[in-house]
Amino acid sequence: MPETDCVPSPNGGGHVPYLVYFSSATNNTHRFVKRLGFPADRIPLRPRDPFLYVKQPYVLVIPTYGGGSIKGAVPKQVVKFLNVPENRQYCRGVITGGNTNFGQAYCIAGDIISTKLNVPHMYKFELLGTGEDVAKVREGLEEFWQRI
Repeated sequence: MPETDCVPSPNGGGHVPYLVYFSSATNNTHRFVKRLGFPADRIPLRPRDPFLYVKQPYVLVIPTYGGGSIKGAVPKQVVKFLNVPENRQYCRGVITGGNTNFGQAYCIAGDIISTKLNVPHMYKFELLGTGEDVAKVREGLEEFWQRI
């Protein structure tokens, strides 16, 4: 049962953002999160992997599934993770990856979670994100984290 502790900021002031993310076998979301450089834990891909329980505020980073359909847009592993009340209660926002080929369903998984959990949908990025996406998200998370 992995659990997490808050990681102090290297500059001694406050705490750094903490991310929980899901990434498929393509690892696009994983690569994006790694480039952000913040402490992060991954929601398991396979059912046999140890389940993730969190005990501190986090921002959720996920891809959108479904190929353009709302049905199935939120990965099943994310649904299972958020079905645990303690995991759900610590979510402070969501960031979503997607594919613009999905049209109106681009990053719809973030819209769904944002609505259900009443948290902000903070950012949308395509596939594994650009350097500009990484810089904007890093800056936005640092600013957001000072307010929570």
